Amino acid sequence: MREGNSLFAAWGRVRDSADDGQLALRELRGGRSWTFAEIQAEVDALPVLATGQWCFPTGFDVALIFETLRAWRDGAVLCPVERQSDAPDPVAFDSLPDRVVHVKLTSGSTGGPRLVLFDGDALAADARKIVSTMGLRSEWPNLGVISMAHSYGFSSLVLPLLLHGIPLVWLGDPLPGAVETALAVLPSGALGWTLPAVPAMWRAWQAGDTLAEKPVRLAISAGAPLPIELERTIHASTGFKIHNFYGSSECGGIAYDRFDSPRSSADLVGTAMDETTLSVNEEGCLEVAGDSVALGYLPMDDHGQLGGGIFRTSDLATIDERGEVRLAGRRDDLINVAGRKISPARIESILVRVPGIRHALVFGCPSPNPTRGDEIVAVVNLEPDEAETIGTAIRAMANQLAPHECPRHWWSCPELEPDVRGKLSRSQWRERFLQSRSDEVE
Repeated sequence: MREGNSLFAAWGRVRDSADDGQLALRELRGGRSWTFAEIQAEVDALPVLATGQWCFPTGFDVALIFETLRAWRDGAVLCPVERQSDAPDPVAFDSLPDRVVHVKLTSGSTGGPRLVLFDGDALAADARKIVSTMGLRSEWPNLGVISMAHSYGFSSLVLPLLLHGIPLVWLGDPLPGAVETALAVLPSGALGWTLPAVPAMWRAWQAGDTLAEKPVRLAISAGAPLPIELERTIHASTGFKIHNFYGSSECGGIAYDRFDSPRSSADLVGTAMDETTLSVNEEGCLEVAGDSVALGYLPMDDHGQLGGGIFRTSDLATIDERGEVRLAGRRDDLINVAGRKISPARIESILVRVPGIRHALVFGCPSPNPTRGDEIVAVVNLEPDEAETIGTAIRAMANQLAPHECPRHWWSCPELEPDVRGKLSRSQWRERFLQSRSDEVE
């Protein structure tokens, strides 16, 4: 019997302890609301799934809540997806170990998406440490604008609701006008909002003056690095302290910024989540140990990156005596310029501070001169009428970087936008750049 039944039992304890009439879930667009008892009644009406059967609910539909409970009830395997077309071939699930109740799809930002396997204990541990580390409270309902299919959304919205009774008000629309309207009206009995989002959303809301005088008690940013200037600007204009949340599909939450004021630097991601042990290995990469770590990958990984309660990330990191974690880019992303290793994240942190640059991505491409290794490429999305911005960026590079660290190629591309998870894929943009050069040659 799959371990989803232990999760369903935990949900039962939450449901039974809730007050009659207590709001559990509200869908703003449809105007529908459910108490905990009403969620249970709707799940009771759903047909039974075969044990081990798989289901693929989508991330922007509250049906995912009910499908999650049905999968737990029936011992099925849940694999949330952004779109039905993203669902893996069901044949891949034929060889799943009996312990597996949940499968996550990685973002694929560093290559092709992978299947990450979880048992019920790991999901429960991730929810437990998120609630305790962040101090989530039932009086601060979550406003849902991020995809519930992504690891961040599932762990921050779905699991706190089902395993800890944190109400969810589902909007599913990050546009400033919709968010401003939603934030202005608290559910009965609520004291304020918890608002998990990604940096691109925070930037849009700041530009649209969406957050002014809104009752947000806890503001969280994850999915991509939070620019320090954006964090400081929002704090200065609204008083909101946006808390940086660093995690991974393979293990859930890793580190959290518990500070009351803006961080001192962009590379600081916080300190270890509760029930989580962090260390730096011989390669300089962060390792995560704890009960929330996944069982492994499918197909199984033979490089020892994941398993046995440990996830060995590719993130270069340092941990100081206070336990503060700083990231210095990814090992796999380091650019080799004539034998010298360069972090693209460091260059990007300078670029995004240049006025007129909305988004920036840096990567290496092969140099025509084999002795040089790679050449550095900077792709930028500029604000309208900012044609001179690249010149400003080049001057900023010259003032803050060594000559060999400065981009050799510049590509102004308005299509450079974070995906729904707040990420930019170096591998995909590198391929696009190389293809564009190939097309020019032809």
